[in-house]
Amino acid sequence: MADEQEQGVVALQSVEEPLDLVRLSLDEKIYVKMRNGRELRGILHAFDQHLNMILGDVEETVTTVEIDEETYEEMYKSSRRKIPMLFVRGDGVILVSPPMRTVNQ
Repeated sequence: MADEQEQGVVALQSVEEPLDLVRLSLDEKIYVKMRNGRELRGILHAFDQHLNMILGDVEETVTTVEIDEETYEEMYKSSRRKIPMLFVRGDGVILVSPPMRTVNQ
């Protein structure tokens, strides 16, 4: 148990720059929120300083808003698809969320 706590502390100490957090997520499943209502969940294989990324085993969710012409109500529609390998251009990235990590205390 002490080894797990030490590993958690070492991982937290090695995050000195924002991209260090992304580096620690290599080969793990991450969540990426994109412009235009796109959300990606996939395994991070590679990235660069522009946040261009290569993701594998990706699930893409696209959410669109349509206005009903009669009632003027907003209707949200989501579509999903699976993509085996995807190149993500960094200028469309809004948020990158690493996998949840727990540190035993």
